[in-house]
Amino acid sequence: MQLTETVAKREVVGITTQRQVTIPKKYDTLLGFGNEAECFIQNGGLFIRPIHNVSGNDFAEYILADLIIQGYEGQMLLQRFKEKLAEIKPAVQRLIKEADEFAKSSEGHIPLDELFGESE
Repeated sequence: MQLTETVAKREVVGITTQRQVTIPKKYDTLLGFGNEAECFIQNGGLFIRPIHNVSGNDFAEYILADLIIQGYEGQMLLQRFKEKLAEIKPAVQRLIKEADEFAKSSEGHIPLDELFGESE
């Protein structure tokens, strides 16, 4: 089975009382699931996709691809790419600090909008 064939394929799976879902073997094999998966809501559905280890080079490729889509090229592309790379470490440090504050919170619950800001 090829990846393009799975778009039209539908398979019903059960949900346990612990809200767990088993990924069918053919999809697991095809997509290469490891020990973690990413879940997100889109167009009224829950989507689950494998998380593959992302090296620094892969992450840089994502940034570069996004900048190209935004229309940057030449020297301006290189400049914006360097700026974006420089923003990564402080952003991760802020996320870690916020996660630590959340974990230490006596409230036990912080709304996601407050933690991450309002979604677009």
